[in-house]
Amino acid sequence: MDRVASWWDGFELWLAGLSFVPQVALVLAVLVPACFGVAWLLDRAMAGIFGLLGRGETDSPATTTEDC
Repeated sequence: MDRVASWWDGFELWLAGLSFVPQVALVLAVLVPACFGVAWLLDRAMAGIFGLLGRGETDSPATTTEDC
C-alpha cells in the first residue's frame, strides 16, 4: 500500500507542477471517458433492474405520419 501511496503522491506533484492548460487537457482526457463509462454502466444497471420489475422498455408500434 505504501508503494501505491508513494506513486500517487508523485503523480499528484507532477500534475500540480504542470501549467493550467495541460492540467485541464489531462483531466478532461481522463474524466470524460470515465464519466461516460460510469453513466453507461448505471444506464445498463437501471435498465436491468426495471426489466426485472416489469417496467422495462416495450416495443411500441411504429407511428406513421401523414402528409397534409
